Amino acid sequence: MDEITTEQIAQNYSAMGDSVDMITAVIAGSRMETEDAADRQKCVDRNVEHLELMVAQSYWTDQSMTAVNAAITAGKAYTAS
Repeated sequence: MDEITTEQIAQNYSAMGDSVDMITAVIAGSRMETEDAADRQKCVDRNVEHLELMVAQSYWTDQSMTAVNAAITAGKAYTAS
């Protein structure tokens, strides 16, 4: 595997934040509120999957994963209605 740069790590961490924000907003009903339940569920599921893949990477150092882990837990518990 090629070495990942600090810039790439920062970009990946930022993308994780975007997924956290999306999961949180969909669950709160402030995002995708006009979409049907199946689409909201798919969105949350995709973002949870992304976070699970990313949090498992070995290149993280001192980045906080508290919000990421909370979003994964909330997303897994979410059932769109």
